[in-house]
Amino acid sequence: MRKLLTLVLFFFTTASAQTDGTDETAKLRTLKNEAFKEGEMLKYRVHYGLISAGEAQLEVKSDNTYFASRPTYHIVGTGKSAGMFNWFYEVNDRYETYIDRTAMVPWMFIRRIDEGGYTIKEDIVFDPLKKTATSDAVRNYKSPVKGTFTVPENIQDMVSAAYYARTLDFSNIKDGQIFPIQAFIDNEVFDMNIKFIGRETISTKKGKFRCLKFRPLLQEGRIFKEKEDMTVWVSDDKNKIPIRAQTDILVGSIKMDLVDFSGLANTPAIVEE
Repeated sequence: MRKLLTLVLFFFTTASAQTDGTDETAKLRTLKNEAFKEGEMLKYRVHYGLISAGEAQLEVKSDNTYFASRPTYHIVGTGKSAGMFNWFYEVNDRYETYIDRTAMVPWMFIRRIDEGGYTIKEDIVFDPLKKTATSDAVRNYKSPVKGTFTVPENIQDMVSAAYYARTLDFSNIKDGQIFPIQAFIDNEVFDMNIKFIGRETISTKKGKFRCLKFRPLLQEGRIFKEKEDMTVWVSDDKNKIPIRAQTDILVGSIKMDLVDFSGLANTPAIVEE
């Protein structure tokens, strides 16, 4: 634990020093965020086929962490296996991202994975001004893999991409419309474009939500059976929170449903009975 804290503090110092406090950060874009705020918490139940496989949670922490003198949102996502699923494939995952509050780009990403004994410990420091990502990763207790990579402007990590997507304007959305997003994952740049495919009302333990329905255009063959095998339902309101995600994978199907929430920035699109 002590080594981890030392490493995190080192990265904070490095990231904060990257622009020497100059006006270079003014080159970053300015986006308006009305979708989420500090204190938001979203809880999900994960099903693998008919089996209740685990729980997931996303939380916007009430931190005051700065990178290059710029305030950030600290977002933590956790996932754990549950019940009988623990008997044969125990999961204990944690993701963290620090997102620039104005530009909606990440400054740092932390991933700690333990899935059935397979482990990943990864730290990525982003410099959105120099358009670089510096990665330090250890997979399954092997030697660290380190490197600095050139990335496109406004690159996202796998968590910040979801929160950036919530700031997009869907007010005049049209069927088939595609929203481009690029993310840096496993030392590669991936297109994580999302396509709007319609509207639907979804029933959850928290009520019925009016939803916008999207299909992420994901990489075919590595995990997903087809390029468009995942569907995501997002609340049709200013919050744009994920209500349900469902996908067919190479060895079955996975569904994730919202079971609780708190600290939303806006009134949710719950349909009154």
